[in-house]
Amino acid sequence: MNTNLAPSTASANERRSLWIPILAGGLIMGLALGVRHVQGLFLLPVTMDRGWSREMFGFAMAVQNLTWGLAQPFTGMIADRYGSAKVIAGGLVFYALGLFFMVQAHSHVAFVLGAGVCVGIALSGTAFGAIYGALSRLVQAERRSWALGLAGAIGGLGQFAMVPVAQALIGGWAWTGALLILSVVMALLLPLAFPMRDASISNAVVGTELSMKAAIGEAFRHRGFWLLNLGFLACGFQLAFIATHLPAYLLDRGLAATDAVAALAIIALTNVAGTYLLGLWGGTLRRKYLLAGLYLARTVAMALFVLLPLSTWGVYLFAALMGFLWLGTVPLTNGLVSQIFGVRYITTLFGFVFFGHQLGSFFGVWLGGRMFEATGSYLSIWLLAIALGLLATVLHWPIDDRTIVRADPRLATS
Repeated sequence: MNTNLAPSTASANERRSLWIPILAGGLIMGLALGVRHVQGLFLLPVTMDRGWSREMFGFAMAVQNLTWGLAQPFTGMIADRYGSAKVIAGGLVFYALGLFFMVQAHSHVAFVLGAGVCVGIALSGTAFGAIYGALSRLVQAERRSWALGLAGAIGGLGQFAMVPVAQALIGGWAWTGALLILSVVMALLLPLAFPMRDASISNAVVGTELSMKAAIGEAFRHRGFWLLNLGFLACGFQLAFIATHLPAYLLDRGLAATDAVAALAIIALTNVAGTYLLGLWGGTLRRKYLLAGLYLARTVAMALFVLLPLSTWGVYLFAALMGFLWLGTVPLTNGLVSQIFGVRYITTLFGFVFFGHQLGSFFGVWLGGRMFEATGSYLSIWLLAIALGLLATVLHWPIDDRTIVRADPRLATS
């Protein structure tokens, strides 16, 4: 009888053990992305206190996004070679330092180094690339979509909670005190990196896998890899522009500050359901078609938001629609990369794809501030975001999503 129960018991223990890294990864990602999500709330307090322009603040956030994208392939290589836990722990340390340096900065250069470079490096070790890469190796293929979707949903809850928390902190301790408190919180998350150890899983295939150089070359020769990269650029442009400039846009149009806070909170809350469901659907439906449909739906939502008269309830509806579609691209894109190329170098390969996302984020944040300073309006950036959404819809449709079959079957680690 004990023999018959052993497989069931082992399966139950395996399911319970999966929850530990999923919860740890979700919490780290939630707070890392949550702090980034509310940076739009700091735009006006920082610029008014320091006497800086919106373009300058936008440039710092743009550098952050570009640094994140540039660092992601390299942190991915470190994670693939030495394990994700080390990268995640390092990312948390960089995050705490970056927030601290933002408070101490009294010049443009110092603020860009803290908010842009330091926090950008931190995000490469605490957000999608590192967390999803670790979970992709820790979780079997048949449960991977569920795990990524669930971790993303937990992360979305963290983003949602961060909106009222950040608003309360700014109200009670000013923007400087708020950032110092958040710096301490990021440092306190360090023990959560321990459950994300995946080095033993990656080392289990040493001697049978492609070399990292060969895997990168294989991906770079794949047409779909570049289509994913270009499509992800549109995603980064849209999300970074909205997250950074939507609060100021709404205030400029006569809405209350509470409406801007509510919009960010709604985006974060509906992102929980969207990320989980889209990640889950990615396990049964073709991911490339889900991505194409997601970008088309975003395009329609933005077009209606710009064309229709602005109202409080219209803002809330737009935020709900965008939130549902907000980060669902990430588990789908990560899943598509692992589906095609396997998981041995998933963190590295996703890092290269994610660079396209962050290149778009750079231009979305910076051009938002630049065009506002030049024209006094965000209209041209909204129109560009809509056009990029249509382009992304078209780019995802022809991606060849078949798993690569290599000569040695032991090399197929997906």
